[in-house]
Amino acid sequence: MKRGWKEAAGKLRAWLIAKEKRLVLWANNRHLDRGLKKLLGVWLRTITHAGGAVFTLAASLTAALFAPAPWNAAGWQSLTAVTISHVPVYIMKRKFRRLRPYQALKEIVTGTKKPLTDPSFPSGHTTAIFAFVIPFLAADAQMLPLLLPAGLIVMASVGWSRIYLGLHYPSDVAAGALIGAVTALVVTSVGWMPV
Repeated sequence: MKRGWKEAAGKLRAWLIAKEKRLVLWANNRHLDRGLKKLLGVWLRTITHAGGAVFTLAASLTAALFAPAPWNAAGWQSLTAVTISHVPVYIMKRKFRRLRPYQALKEIVTGTKKPLTDPSFPSGHTTAIFAFVIPFLAADAQMLPLLLPAGLIVMASVGWSRIYLGLHYPSDVAAGALIGAVTALVVTSVGWMPV
C-alpha cells in the first residue's frame, strides 16, 4: 500500500513539473500582438523591480519616517514584514537549490541584461512585494476599496513578471506570495510599531 502512494505521488509530481514548465514556456514565448507584446514587456520589465529589496525596503522606511498616520505605521509594519519574510526565503533557497527557468530550459529568453543566478525557489521579489503591499492595504479600512485593486494589480504584476522574464516557475511565485502574505498578515495583526 505504501509503495502505491509513493508511486502515485511521484507521478503527480512529474505531471505538475511538466505542466509548470509548459506554463513558463508559454508565458515566456509571449504569443501576443506586436504592440501589446511591447507594452506588456515594458510594464513587466519595469514593475518587476518593485519587488526588489532596494525598492521595498527604501519605500517602507520612507513611509515609516515621513508619512502621516496611519501610513507611517504601515511603513514600519511593511519594513518589518519584508525583513522577516526573507529569513524563510533565504533558508529555502539554500535548501532546495532549484535552477531558474532560464538556466534549466534552453528555450527561455530572460529579457534582462543581468539575470539573477541564486536559486529559484521561492521568489524573493514576490515575497517582498506581498510583504510590502499588505500592511498598506490594512492601514485604513476606508481606503481599502480604492487601494485593493491597485495593490492586487501590483502584486500580481510582479509575480507574473518573474515568470514572464524566465526567472521563476509558478510554484516559486506562489510560495513567495504565501510567505510574504502570511508574514505581513502576522505583523499587521500584531500591530507592531517601534517604541
